[in-house]
Amino acid sequence: MRRSYATRPNIPPWVYTDGVSSAPTRDHWERIFESRPEADRSWTQPVPTTSLTSIVRSGVSTDEPIIDIGGGAARLVDHLLAEGHTDLTVLDVSRSALCQVRARVGHDAPVEWIHADITTWSPTRQYRVWHDRAVFHFLVDDAEVAHYCRISAAGVAPGGHLVIATFAPEGPTSCSGLPVRRWSAASLSDAFSGGFETVTSTTVGHHTPGGGVQPFTWVTMRRSA
Repeated sequence: MRRSYATRPNIPPWVYTDGVSSAPTRDHWERIFESRPEADRSWTQPVPTTSLTSIVRSGVSTDEPIIDIGGGAARLVDHLLAEGHTDLTVLDVSRSALCQVRARVGHDAPVEWIHADITTWSPTRQYRVWHDRAVFHFLVDDAEVAHYCRISAAGVAPGGHLVIATFAPEGPTSCSGLPVRRWSAASLSDAFSGGFETVTSTTVGHHTPGGGVQPFTWVTMRRSA
């Protein structure tokens, strides 16, 4: 049975589009989400255990804001809603992905849906947790990396947390037909050192639906005061 939610006036009723200016990137991901069922997407996780554990350990309460960068049609938002979170945001470059997950969790769920390209988007509010599993590693241009580091520092409240996961140095060199930039815990900590201090780091093997194992670097950082 689908859960019913109280109306939240600060949550837009539908997808909000902001700065989706990179047509090749947008079109690439639209094709992926429109043509591949969930079981054929290499990043699929029925239960995003490491994400959920990292968010719980951050100490965020259920009424504090969390954003999932590149949440797509992933199931993290489903689990956070089930745990009682009431201020969630999901951002993705694919409108199809956002429509899929919104249809799944219900149109009245307390979620803000942002259709945007992370390379051109800037946050308009601050979050207690900024979660990104497998978006940052698609930024192979130094200017895009610098932009991401700036907007994450602006978008996380002092004392809040950035939870980020990328392919590890021994991981794949591409994903879904696009090149990636692999990161170690040390290199991630260095990239974000202007606004964050590292709290924990680990390497976790992601078991893909196809039976492969992809090593991910996971780092949780605290926003400096």
